[in-house]
Amino acid sequence: MTAPSVWQRRFARFSAGVLAWNVVVILWGAFVRATGSGAGCGDHWPRCDGEVIPRLASTEQVIEFTHRMTSGLALIAVVAMLAWAFRAFPKRHPVRLGAVLSTLLILSEALIGAGLVLLRYVALDQRVGRVYWMAAHLVNTFLLLGALTLTVWWAFGGRRIRVRGQGAAAVVLGVAVLATILVGITGAVTALGDTLFPKTEVSLAVASTAHFLERLRVVHPLLAIVTGIYITLAGVLVRKLRPGAATERLSRVLVALFFAQLAGGAVNVVLLAPVWMQLVHLLLADAVWMALILTAAAALADESSIEAVPPRAGSSEPRAVPRAAPAAHPAS
Repeated sequence: MTAPSVWQRRFARFSAGVLAWNVVVILWGAFVRATGSGAGCGDHWPRCDGEVIPRLASTEQVIEFTHRMTSGLALIAVVAMLAWAFRAFPKRHPVRLGAVLSTLLILSEALIGAGLVLLRYVALDQRVGRVYWMAAHLVNTFLLLGALTLTVWWAFGGRRIRVRGQGAAAVVLGVAVLATILVGITGAVTALGDTLFPKTEVSLAVASTAHFLERLRVVHPLLAIVTGIYITLAGVLVRKLRPGAATERLSRVLVALFFAQLAGGAVNVVLLAPVWMQLVHLLLADAVWMALILTAAAALADESSIEAVPPRAGSSEPRAVPRAAPAAHPAS
């Protein structure tokens, strides 16, 4: 197997940094929502209070403007990653696909953020439409993290994913992905409810006259518990269906992280959802999602995927050489 070029190794480290930075941006976005600072720049976008560089007259404005600046840097980093991917990797290499998807998804992420601001679905707004936008935001964020995670995986030598012909393993992991997204959506809606209607006591009882966001609070923990049980069983099944060092290690990490997330959710409820615990809970949710994506990538690896080798003499573009297929199960 030919070693990756210097630029490919540097790209791999850079893509990992881009992924980490986007996680930070996501957490800061949650901080904006949890502190009710979404209206810090008014209903102006992309400018803040009608200015490119605002005076930063309030704490809310500082928080919101910081989020916009960090989001802008994330966009620039992803676009740079896209250009680098097309320079360093050959045609049809999965890294290129990951970079393209990451770019499209971070653009749609920016558009959703703009929509929230322009439609004033921020701060303490309680309109029903905000729930749908929050759900769309969560799904797009998960897809963005998934694309970035796969880009890093492929940049470090992971094989492309093949779903067709993978049988039960693909079905089990597909259900796990959909269930985790659903848990994430209900978590985002619950977090919104905690911001708009802060709890004063630990109780599942809700008055029939309460806002629907308060009545929905019980859905998220129940769904998370059911999904946690499924993820555990899925991890065991995938290890049997697709044995391999990476699959086994990642599936075990996935299960451990999911139970850590469940514990974090319980602590969040007991402490009445303080802002710092909401952020810890979200960080664990993102970690679970990325671990699931990596587990699926390892278990559903295509044995015939290509690898990049140094360019021919006089050529600036790396060549694509077929990978020799192993005799048994995919090397995960």
